[in-house]
Amino acid sequence: MPNTPKNGTLYRGREGMWSWVAHRISGIAIFFFLLVHVLDTAMVRVSPEAYNAVMSIYKNPIMGLGEAALVAAIVYHAFNGIRIILVDFWSGGTKNHKTLLWGVLILWAIAMAGFLFRHLPIIFGGH
Repeated sequence: MPNTPKNGTLYRGREGMWSWVAHRISGIAIFFFLLVHVLDTAMVRVSPEAYNAVMSIYKNPIMGLGEAALVAAIVYHAFNGIRIILVDFWSGGTKNHKTLLWGVLILWAIAMAGFLFRHLPIIFGGH
């Protein structure tokens, strides 16, 4: 195997592997959120009282932090999905994949900073 690195794999610990892992984790998290969201919203048809009880559980700081984690997953997944499209369809994508990943992380940080600036006072300030 002339092209195999000494450690046995091309991606062990490199940027591409970690972006792949984060993309899969964020996608699974979004899927499970959507599943729970559909189920808890459907409860309104079964019992409006049960629906209201579940909605009241969601109004606490822990769930507010969960919302922030969900937004973080969605924003990363969206930006990284665009990066994947560029790597796949742009002739310079593979050569520039590290730069594109840094762009994803910078855009993610900017978007999250703006979101958290607005969201954290709502969670902890009650506004």
